[in-house]
Amino acid sequence: MPDIKHFDPDATLETVVRLFWRQGVASTGIQDVVTATGLNRSSLYATFGGKQELYLAALRRYLELRSQPVFRRVAEDERGLPAVSEFFAGLIEARCSGEYARWGCMVSNAHAGAENSDPEVRALLDQHHRELREAMYAALTTAERQGQLAPGTDPGAAADLLALLAYGVNLRSRAGADAEVLRGTVNAALGSMAA
Repeated sequence: MPDIKHFDPDATLETVVRLFWRQGVASTGIQDVVTATGLNRSSLYATFGGKQELYLAALRRYLELRSQPVFRRVAEDERGLPAVSEFFAGLIEARCSGEYARWGCMVSNAHAGAENSDPEVRALLDQHHRELREAMYAALTTAERQGQLAPGTDPGAAADLLALLAYGVNLRSRAGADAEVLRGTVNAALGSMAA
């Protein structure tokens, strides 16, 4: 007979995402995962593999459910710079208030942590960066078509700048930066490229 799971792997993985996101992979032991999920080690290992496989599954889930939908909205938004401004306003709001305040971004946290030396983690971080940059580039080319960019603004270079700015917002908010200060920085960056 097949082994019947007596827990929801999807719900378990969401709990693990939150745990790794809040604490980081280096500070999270397998006992922390056992305690948070209420599952025993053998159930976790049988379903997800070891801690590294569990972390990779959590990081993939974070990208699929949290990052990629936002990137798609920005890329498909036909408003140009207002879409970028709205992206950063939402990012600052999410990072500085509410349930996930001061958690940063799971991906940005991984960029800054030792886990980024793992090739599979690095591939996911590179994928995230590429998708973030492409979303910014799509919004900026829309802005350029609509005459919203200052003369001489290169949408590619500006997309690189905005992607790095998003990582900065994530990391500074985790360190306790004030939302108003972050908004001021974002406004200065966007103002420098606006017509």
